[in-house]
Amino acid sequence: MDHADKPREIAIHQSANRPNLLLGADRELVLVTVMVSGGLAFSLACWWGVGVAAALWVGSIAALQRMAKADPLLRRVYLRHIRYAAFYPAKSGLRSPSPETPANWR
Repeated sequence: MDHADKPREIAIHQSANRPNLLLGADRELVLVTVMVSGGLAFSLACWWGVGVAAALWVGSIAALQRMAKADPLLRRVYLRHIRYAAFYPAKSGLRSPSPETPANWR
């Protein structure tokens, strides 16, 4: 077998194929949660406000981690679903009219 007959192989590193996670959840959602909890703690400016903000942060991180464990790309899939919702009707039939393609859809 000649060297030219062999298929070309390229190694893809695992870090180039992983989603960006922070604390086991979607990076952007974790950072927004930190900002909201921090803003809540500083705006209430009392000890019980810091406790409420910490409880909100821990609870939301736990929920975001469960969401990322189910599907790390769930946020992007949901945003794409919302964007395409007008294009894909929920019900269809044999005699139903076909929806018009939105002008800004590519």
